[in-house]
Amino acid sequence: MSDNNSIPEGEPLWGASRVSGTDDLLANTPQGVSMLDGDEGADESNFVPPRGRVGAAISLGASMSIDSSEGGVSKTFFPQIMVAFGLGDSQLGLLNALGNAARMIFGPIWAVLADKFGRKVILFVVTGVWGLWTIATGFATSWPMLLTLYSIALIGTVASEPILNGLLGSLYRRSERGRAFGLVRATSAALGFILTPALGQFGGNPEGWRYAMFTMGILSLVSGVLILIFVHEPKGVSEEQRAELKAEAGMFRWSDVPKLFKIPTLALMAPMLLLVTSLVLFGFQSQVWARDLGYGVKNASYLYTVMQIGMTVSALVGGLLGDLFAKKFGARGRIILFQIYAVAFGTIIALTMYFSKWWDPDVTPGNGQVVTNDPSLMYYVMVFLMGLIFSIGFSGCVLPMISTVTPKQLSATAFAVLFSLIQGGINVVYSIVLGNIAQAIGDLQLTILIGAALPYLLNAVYWFVFYKTYPKDAKLQGERSRAIANGVF
Repeated sequence: MSDNNSIPEGEPLWGASRVSGTDDLLANTPQGVSMLDGDEGADESNFVPPRGRVGAAISLGASMSIDSSEGGVSKTFFPQIMVAFGLGDSQLGLLNALGNAARMIFGPIWAVLADKFGRKVILFVVTGVWGLWTIATGFATSWPMLLTLYSIALIGTVASEPILNGLLGSLYRRSERGRAFGLVRATSAALGFILTPALGQFGGNPEGWRYAMFTMGILSLVSGVLILIFVHEPKGVSEEQRAELKAEAGMFRWSDVPKLFKIPTLALMAPMLLLVTSLVLFGFQSQVWARDLGYGVKNASYLYTVMQIGMTVSALVGGLLGDLFAKKFGARGRIILFQIYAVAFGTIIALTMYFSKWWDPDVTPGNGQVVTNDPSLMYYVMVFLMGLIFSIGFSGCVLPMISTVTPKQLSATAFAVLFSLIQGGINVVYSIVLGNIAQAIGDLQLTILIGAALPYLLNAVYWFVFYKTYPKDAKLQGERSRAIANGVF
């Protein structure tokens, strides 16, 4: 039930935290791009640990999970919202697009406000007080009213990840941050595994979507109180931490953008994102499960939980596989792995979303409200495999490759431009287009097969271009970093 509006693929509670300029991926979660730079010992000597850091980390992890689930309620419960207001797949596409648009537009705005008024204060507002808008959404009496209220609610949910990461960087030394991020992600994932099926219990009630909104809004308020109690923000915030906050929120200097596209691998990564459709898929999959396969909202929440578990394992396995392939095949290793991944993920999307009767012959379409059949054990296995494959391509290939070819000075701009701007914009357009196509032809499953599964197979072919550019660009990273430092790149 987590929100999948985020940045790069590789999320269960989505997004990715990586160490810029290296192949190290700290963790995978649904939103945000945390780049922790270089010298592990740079701040060790004068760092004074604030009190209550473990409680703060757990509170921040809870906040992350609640914001993610709060932003995903509309997707999981859309079958009920659809029946309540007489909607179709095009309206679901619009809701999915709103989350991506909110992140692109308001993520940087919240970062500026956090820099000016303090990260803890703004995080309390957007994670805690902002939950009142989600509660208000539960009282909507028409589609325009729901759309308006939920759009405002989404504006708050997109702010937490970059601010949260910035706070965590102030609470722990560099040498401790991997463990700290792990604690936050583990807390977030564990809570997500509980929240998703728990909210799914409202699926048996036609008004369940309202109760889900009320529940998440109240939990949001509670998480804000926990932040006030347990998070103790240091008084001083370094310029480096200010820069990290803005970078994670998708802010960048336009003057640096042309420099990125002088690097062939980065220039080729931009069109590649046109063929990455997982975040769009996740916006529609609950609709397929609940309505087109007749499983209903409650079973859809169980399926998503199983997929989340697979994703959590995938985030870890993907990084290890990437390292293994790089060690065995050199610079070509991550390219080979991504091609294998793209074929596997495109195939598993097709097998689970379109050819579902192969694994569950009793599938009978419904209206999303009535349960016509329950998922078979084999279908649960297939959904788990989809989650297990999901993160490999980005955690093991894309993110480390970008870090490896990007000059150190351009890391923030590279991730912000590629994922916050380009991929975010693509997802906004794709969500609307796929929703309208599905409604026009009356077949969401076929739309997903062509619009989500097929692009991954095409992407496997597209990746042959990187065999020529990536090894060269990886070798030139240091030289380009020095050239930028000397003002000649």
